[in-house]
Amino acid sequence: MILVLNCGPSSLEFSLCDGGDSARTSGRIADIGGIEPLLALVHDGEEESRPVAAADCAEAMRQVRETLAEIYQGTSIVEAIGHRIAHGGERFVEAALITSEVEEGIEACVRLAPLDNPAHLAGIRAARVHFPDLPQVAVFDTAFHQTLPARAYLYALPYELYEQEGIRRYGFHGIAHRYATQRAAALLERETFTGISCHLGAGASLAAVRDGRSVD
Repeated sequence: MILVLNCGPSSLEFSLCDGGDSARTSGRIADIGGIEPLLALVHDGEEESRPVAAADCAEAMRQVRETLAEIYQGTSIVEAIGHRIAHGGERFVEAALITSEVEEGIEACVRLAPLDNPAHLAGIRAARVHFPDLPQVAVFDTAFHQTLPARAYLYALPYELYEQEGIRRYGFHGIAHRYATQRAAALLERETFTGISCHLGAGASLAAVRDGRSVD
């Protein structure tokens, strides 16, 4: 079983997956560090919501561990942890086993995602405390779009801004775009997907995809 985490500045979303399309258990701790953090939990189709102690990400992660232990009667069913990481810059073109070097790379991208990446790093470090023996993997939202050609990712700005500051189009929601295009190809009974992928929600993005690769 894989525990999938999305750690934000004031929330922690988690899902326990067994490789299928749906999660066995999922939840969200909202308002971390606020007056009354709340855990919304879904397990076996049943929903519940309750206040929890979560002054910071470390406490929220402890709540995740204790909630899973409660549901699964203390059984250690988690085999690995996957983290959604908002920004991997140009360095990360695929998912990566988290090592000190990978952690440093995520930290180097904080300037490109100053709200998200620090929260992801806090989540990685909290998971290391509460799930010390488990491997952790970083999955980058930007990785899917690293196949963009220069004509698509460069802005009409002085080239020095790209060279010195890394200002370019990186593309976002790549995890969702990759999944959507792979599922679309399967449903259409094609080897790969060519078309427009749309991620629509609180944040929205479009991707032009050719043969399963993001091109614009």
